[in-house]
Amino acid sequence: MPARRALITGIGGQDGSYLAELLTEKGYAVVGMVRQPLDAPQPNLESVRSSITLVQGELLEPASLRAAVAQAAPDELYHLAAPTFVSASWEDPAETIAAIAGATGTLLTLALERGFRLYVAASSEVFGDAGETPQRESSPMRPTSPYGVAKLAALGLVGVMRERHRLHASCGILYNHESPRRPQHFLPRKVTHAAASIARGRQETLRLGDLGAVRDWCHAKDVARASWLMLQQDQPGDYVVASGRPRTVGELVDAAFAAAGVAGGGRVEVDPAFVRPTEPTRLIGDPSRARDHLGWTATISFETMIAEMVAADLAALAD
Repeated sequence: MPARRALITGIGGQDGSYLAELLTEKGYAVVGMVRQPLDAPQPNLESVRSSITLVQGELLEPASLRAAVAQAAPDELYHLAAPTFVSASWEDPAETIAAIAGATGTLLTLALERGFRLYVAASSEVFGDAGETPQRESSPMRPTSPYGVAKLAALGLVGVMRERHRLHASCGILYNHESPRRPQHFLPRKVTHAAASIARGRQETLRLGDLGAVRDWCHAKDVARASWLMLQQDQPGDYVVASGRPRTVGELVDAAFAAAGVAGGGRVEVDPAFVRPTEPTRLIGDPSRARDHLGWTATISFETMIAEMVAADLAALAD
């Protein structure tokens, strides 16, 4: 039988690159959509670059999405591309809505026309001030940022199109997930890079905000596996993808310093400029439905994930 074909939007990011590796290992013909020129460097794709095909596409240009889908002719489409920095959504909420909800609407229309299975990456930001912790698929959704509103709109579109047209379309409601492929402007990578820099003697201290802030972290590789599992089910659905374990920023710092072999005493400075208002609802996921229906759990421990990130930063600083 011919290999199944998959199109991954946002293939160059951490989630997309891990998913590309997973799918190529499983024998898929993988096509990835990128915004950059096709010959631009894609460091996250080094291990699979010779095994995949890249096409260009832009979330704000529906015609380019149609062209990418026509070229890829996928059996499965994994829609991962989206603006990823929540705070930036306040600067241009209209573009955020168009890029996230608008592109999802286009891909749902194409799924209806062409019959492929569709996965859409949603976000724990849809819950916002949900009023309950942990959150599950049935929890109230009260987003508190334009990014969260856009992700909720995409989630809602998938739900109504699935119900109306019996599409095989699923959403992963993703909580924080990290890896060595995460850009350094995200907090966990900032912490692991600082720990590595201190270990190499290139930095003295790490300045952070509230060390008691809580997040639910798991590894991007586990998240990629969850997305694949959703499209292998007989019935589509939406799933919280999370570790289910709350972790503080202080625990993140301790794990990074331990992995780097750095004594933490006096190394961390709390800067009031970095302290954000206390969140009304702690965003901790309940992954029970994913466990029960998909057989999915987060398999890579928090400590292993942070140690992997520190090791990558130490290696980079040794160059």
